[in-house]
Parts: sequence; structure tokens; C-alpha cells
Amino acid sequence: MIEPSGSDCLIRLKVVPGSSRDAISGALGDRLKVKVAAAAESGKANKAVCNLLARTLGVKARDVEIVSGQTSPEKVVRIAGISAEQATAKLKID
Repeated sequence: MIEPSGSDCLIRLKVVPGSSRDAISGALGDRLKVKVAAAAESGKANKAVCNLLARTLGVKARDVEIVSGQTSPEKVVRIAGISAEQATAKLKID
């Protein structure tokens, strides 16, 4: 789910757009389930995912980058400047 990548970390996500609110729902198999209110059109849901993760992890939105799955509900994001251990602790994932 969360892997180290140099000084950054990679997080595998399952994104559910069009939800009633933005929320991190927890583990779903080998991915982190993230719900966003934004629709899956014109990159709105992707931007909402990046903003939600940035707020939750205490980093700037520009430090969150979708590296694969831009048009898929299954995505991989890179979080710059935060270790996998720090991300796991902040996301409260066991």
C-alpha cells in the first residue's frame, strides 16, 4: 500500500469519485481507499485526491503527484519529502 521511493513514498490508491464528502476510508486490499466529492471529469477528482492527501499528510499539494492511473480508479501517487513510515503513521494505517 505504502512503499518507500528514495526520500519520497508511493501510495497505491482506490479512488471513489462522486462521494458525499472527501475522506480517506482506510485499507481496501493492497490499496488505500479514498473518496472524493469531485466528479471524475477533466481531472477534478485527481486534483481533489492530491489536495486531500496533501492536507492529511501535512505537505504542499505540489508535493503530491499521480504517477500512474490518471484515468483509472486505481492510482499510484508519489508524495515528495515524506517517508513511508511517516505517511503510514499520519494515515493511521496498520
